[in-house]
Amino acid sequence: MQSHFSLIEVFDDPSQGFKGNTSTVVWLEKEPDAASMQAIAADFNQPATTFLWSEDKSSASEFRVRWFAPDAEIGLCGHGSLAAIVYLSIQRSVKGTITLYFPEGQLQGEMQEGGKCSIILDAIPVLSEDKIPEVLEAGLGIPVKAYYATTNKHIVVVESEESLKNMKPNFAKLRESAAFGYAVTAPGDEVDFVSRTLVPHVQQLEDPATGSSHAALAPFWGKKLEKKRMVGHQLSKRGGKFACELVEGDRVILSGQFNILAEGKLKQE
Repeated sequence: MQSHFSLIEVFDDPSQGFKGNTSTVVWLEKEPDAASMQAIAADFNQPATTFLWSEDKSSASEFRVRWFAPDAEIGLCGHGSLAAIVYLSIQRSVKGTITLYFPEGQLQGEMQEGGKCSIILDAIPVLSEDKIPEVLEAGLGIPVKAYYATTNKHIVVVESEESLKNMKPNFAKLRESAAFGYAVTAPGDEVDFVSRTLVPHVQQLEDPATGSSHAALAPFWGKKLEKKRMVGHQLSKRGGKFACELVEGDRVILSGQFNILAEGKLKQE
C-alpha cells in the first residue's frame, strides 16, 4: 500500500528571510499503530510528521490527526496543524472550515486568500507567576524579568528583542529542570512581540516556528498590550511570522504563509 505525502513549510515569510517550520503530512486510509507512525516520523526526521485520516467517510470536513517528532509523539502541534489544513485544502480539495480531532481535543482551520492559512486553537492560559528558577537564568545566560507557568511551555519574559536574539542557551543546564519547554519572549522592536521556543529534553532543542507557544503568547501579550490582533516573530535560525487574533471563547486564530516543498508516495507494508 502506498500513502501520499507532502513536505510543507508553514509560518514562513520569504520577504523577511523567514523559512518557518516544516512538517511532512502523510495521508492514510486508516489509522496505523503508534509504533508504525513513530518509525515513519523517525525516517522523515522532520520537526513533526503529521498523520491524517478520515474515520467518518460521510463527512467531507472532519479528520483525525496525530503528530510525531522523530523521537516522541506530540500532544499538540500548531505548525503541524497548519500544514494539515494546507494539505487537506490543496491535495484533498476540501473547502471551507476543516475540523481536526486529535487525542486531546480538536481544532479548526481554513485556507485564506492571498496565500495564507489559519488555525483556531484554544488559548493556553497563564496559571501563575512564579519565582524565577536559578537554573533557568543560568541556562539562558541572559537576565530574566518574569516567569509564568502554563499547562504547556512556560513563558519567560526577557528584557529586549536584542537580548533574545543574542541568547545562547546552555541546554545541558536547562535539562536540570523538569520543565518540558519555554517560550522565551520580549516586546518586539517592529512587531508586537518576539519569541524563541526551547525544548531541552527532546532531540530538537529549539523549535523553528511554534504554534502551541503562540497559543499562550497571544493571550499573554494581548492582555499586556490591550490588543486583540498582533504580529509575532519567532527568532529561531529559520525564523517564523505569526498573525495572531484573540476571539471570544478564549480561542486564538494563528495565520501564516506556507509553501509546499515536495511530494511523494510512502510505501507501507
